[in-house]
Amino acid sequence: MGISRHATAHWEGDLKTGRGRLATPQSGLMSDTPYAFSSRFGDEKGTNPEELIAAAHAGCFTMALSAKLSEAGHPPARLDTRADVDLSMEGGPALSRIRLKVDAEVPGIDDAKFQSIANDAKENCPVSKALSAVPISLEATLRA
Repeated sequence: MGISRHATAHWEGDLKTGRGRLATPQSGLMSDTPYAFSSRFGDEKGTNPEELIAAAHAGCFTMALSAKLSEAGHPPARLDTRADVDLSMEGGPALSRIRLKVDAEVPGIDDAKFQSIANDAKENCPVSKALSAVPISLEATLRA
């Protein structure tokens, strides 16, 4: 038996002028968090699907990288990851690219081994696998 998580979405109105609310009842992290056309395609405060995918991917990749580094005998002192999710409008809205960028402090590891482990984490974290239809790049920086 696996683990199941859920979120809820509520929407009222048409696409461009309507408004919605997102919630994550299990964790309570989001409760009636606003989202709308203007928070997705403009600069209105609120979240959007691409931002949530970026957060999920950054978190999943970082946890996978920590696990793989630790398994290799090099537990990280620090991992800071940014995920950028691009939404293309050509031919209709579609996720077109994801860029992961990690800055790391990992004692006792050389850059070649770090890069290999980081790429393995990028390829094999569950969110990367779920998003495999989208090109995913990785920039991994190891700090001394």
